[in-house]
Amino acid sequence: MSTEVIETEDLDRHECRACGYIYEPLKGDDKSQIAKGTPFTALPKNWRCPVCGAPTSQFSNVGPLGQPSGFKENLKYGLGVNVLTPGQKNLLIFGALGVVFLLLISLYGLQ
Repeated sequence: MSTEVIETEDLDRHECRACGYIYEPLKGDDKSQIAKGTPFTALPKNWRCPVCGAPTSQFSNVGPLGQPSGFKENLKYGLGVNVLTPGQKNLLIFGALGVVFLLLISLYGLQ
């Protein structure tokens, strides 16, 4: 029995290339009365960026929230950190910096 992963773009976020606004389907757009859960592809033709007024053609797909960053074909490379989400990478980096800081501060206790 194999499990297939069905990739859907319904939950993909789209970023405005003009101003950086990110349309998130899970949040919708309150200013334009776009309901929560509306995919980017189902937006009305006259929908514009609520920040700068750019048309939907000025948006690029940035993937779903919490997805590992980078190209899918590159996720298998590296020491396993390529499959981490940006939040997990931040925790790893700043956690390691915190441990190093505590180690260096503990050296002051040596006589």
